[in-house]
Amino acid sequence: MDPIALLTLPNAIMALLILNLWTFMLFGIDKIRAEEGSWRISEDTLLAWAIFGGTIGAYAGRAFFRHKTRKQPFSSNLHQTAICQLFIAAFASGWFLV
Repeated sequence: MDPIALLTLPNAIMALLILNLWTFMLFGIDKIRAEEGSWRISEDTLLAWAIFGGTIGAYAGRAFFRHKTRKQPFSSNLHQTAICQLFIAAFASGWFLV
């Protein structure tokens, strides 16, 4: 099977859904570990998952688990990531080309 044939819109949407669900779960896991005082997931790891497409899951995880909502510079970095992704999406869709 040709790997290029797998690059379809439904597959891309499914991949983003899975990625965001995983990012959401990472925030929950980190919150549980923080409460237990055990090994934590690094902020760099949480931000990396957001950068690679899990921004919605990161924001949902922060809100649902009330985790890392006031932590700086984590919050600023997450906001910058979201803004950059919005600009990239707008540019890719041709919005700036009008």
